[in-house]
This record gives sequence, C-alpha cells and structure tokens, in this order.
Amino acid sequence: MVALAVKNWQGEASGEATLELAVARPETASHILHRAVVRQLAHARQGTASTKTRAEVSGGGRKPWRQKGTGRARAGSIRSPLWRGGGVIFGPKPRDYEQKMNRKERRLALRTALMSRAEQTIVVEDFADQLPRPKTKEMVQALRRWGVHPEQKVLLIVPEIAETVGLSVRNLPWVTLLRADQLNVWDILHADTLVVTVGALQKIQEVYGDGSHDDAQTPAE
Repeated sequence: MVALAVKNWQGEASGEATLELAVARPETASHILHRAVVRQLAHARQGTASTKTRAEVSGGGRKPWRQKGTGRARAGSIRSPLWRGGGVIFGPKPRDYEQKMNRKERRLALRTALMSRAEQTIVVEDFADQLPRPKTKEMVQALRRWGVHPEQKVLLIVPEIAETVGLSVRNLPWVTLLRADQLNVWDILHADTLVVTVGALQKIQEVYGDGSHDDAQTPAE
C-alpha cells in the first residue's frame, strides 16, 4: 500500500489517499511490462505498407532483346528487380502486427506500471467544478500549483472527462488526458508525472484492484 498526499485546487495539502494494487513479482515485473509495451506499440501499427513484386508491376511481357549476340547481359523482362521501375525484392506487404497477451497478464502489467510510478504521482481533488468554462491558462496554472514542472510530459487521469476539462487541456501537447477505466501501460510509463484525481483513484481501485485471480504477483507494499 502507498500513501499519497492529496492537494486541492490551490495546491494546498487537504488530506491523504492510498493506492493498493497487486503487482508482479520483482523477477518478472520488467518482463511483463516489456511485453505489454511492445504489444501496445505493435497494435498501433497500421500494417498497410505494400510494394509490388515483378509479377505485379505492369508491362515487361516482352523480352527486351534477344538472348545472344548483342554483347549485353541477358534479360527477360524490363520489370526485373534489377531494372529501374521493376519489382521490389522482399518488400513489405500488408500484415497484421497483433500480438496476443492474456487478459490477466495485461491487467497485471497495468497494475505494476501504476505502482511503479507512485513516487511520480500527484493526487488532487476533483476539479471539474473549478472550470465553469474552458480555460487553458487556468489549467496550466493549476498544474504548476500542484508541482508539475513546465513542459513535463503529464498524464492526467480523471473518472470522467468533463467537457470543460477536455477543452482546457486539448491545446497542451505535453498533457495526455485519460479516463481511469481506459488506462494503458505505455502512457503510464511514458509520462514524467501522473496527476490523478481522488475520484479517478477510487475508480482505479474498483476496476483494477482485484488481482486475486492473477498469477505471478505479490501484494504491493
């Protein structure tokens, strides 16, 4: 279990929250996190790159010149991979980059990633009502009051994305906004700082907290 201080909208300490998630064993943690990240990045690939082989390039049905007597190398088609405009040898073809990973392993990797970033996690009170209208400047000022350094990569986790909050952070390229039930390992590990609201922390415990059926784990200390 990890105890985290809670800050209000003004950046003042207002209480304490706890995060307790079952994580992978130390000897397997890095392996399962690596698998989860590689899987996520692989799934982001479109797999639509395609080149034409010599059989697919148009033209080249006629032999360019006779086999012997010209003094030139023998050639059977102007669409040979050796020719400009010819086919491509071993070029990419459309493919599926999907990698399989058990649901239990995915959830275990997510919990392990969250607990590993506890020291870089800032817990704040729910602040959607503090933004009656979208205001990026106010959002930036609040992040600074919470201790986020300018231009740090920030993962902002909320229980539900209010319209004013979403509009206030959408022009900040260094802030990623996610709902608590839509987390992923890459964004958690890629961010410099995690800013989590109290409501999001409770939702994380509800959605990901039960690890009693996962393998290769120990309770977080």
